[in-house]
Amino acid sequence: MNYQQPKKLQAVILDWAGTVVDFGSFAPTQIFVEAFAEFGVQVSLEEARGPMGMGKWDHIRTLCDLPAIAERYRLVFGRTPTDNDVTAIYERFMPLQIEKIAEHSALIPGALEVIAQLRDKNLKIGSCSGYPAVVMEKVVALARTKGYVADHVVATDEVPNGRPYPAQSLANVIALGVSDVAACVKVDDTWPGILEGRSAGMWTVALTCSGNALGLTYEQYKALPDTELEQARTRIGQMFEGARPHYLIDTIAELPAVIADIEERLQRGEMPQSV
Repeated sequence: MNYQQPKKLQAVILDWAGTVVDFGSFAPTQIFVEAFAEFGVQVSLEEARGPMGMGKWDHIRTLCDLPAIAERYRLVFGRTPTDNDVTAIYERFMPLQIEKIAEHSALIPGALEVIAQLRDKNLKIGSCSGYPAVVMEKVVALARTKGYVADHVVATDEVPNGRPYPAQSLANVIALGVSDVAACVKVDDTWPGILEGRSAGMWTVALTCSGNALGLTYEQYKALPDTELEQARTRIGQMFEGARPHYLIDTIAELPAVIADIEERLQRGEMPQSV
């Protein structure tokens, strides 16, 4: 039997915070700030946003490796943070995250309508997140009350390696019965999430305005003057360059046009790995 390139998409794998829920991705970032503060270490919201998309323990480890934060930690504890210290911060982060996740659980405008259009095209809806399973359980339950139910969910601690490794996306491929990774689209608002999709051999769509990189509420985003919005798009596009997304769009509301374009490219024989 000969290999046949896919001619149609089979699945879209969506991130959660900043992609489908929580415009601006505030739930995780604010809790990082609060968790570090409980140890007497100041971390800014901008610093907390830097590694967004990673699993939360890895995110904290990455923050602790930043020279400025490591020095603040040393001034308080007399040493730079060890893995045990990272675990201690993570164990404080988790209950705070679970407690406050509902405060930032609103669906992103247009998400439900787009997902309905994807389902009308017989596309399966996978999902994954940098949240661990105990947080995802609450996120998924809250989303269900608002009308969003993915076909499959993979939390960061349900695979051997979280983002930017491809394991979560590939776990969706297996669970959804997808026959070829090139028939999948990964949608995410962070560079680790785009690298995840790229490493899995999928089409990738980066969201520039609904997630972590812009870090604004929907109302603030809509109120931005055109010149400032264009400058933000340029800045965020440069942030994503290294991850090489196939597409850059503002929010999930623009996804249907991208899906149509990808299907035209598949019909022409193009593959995500070759571009």
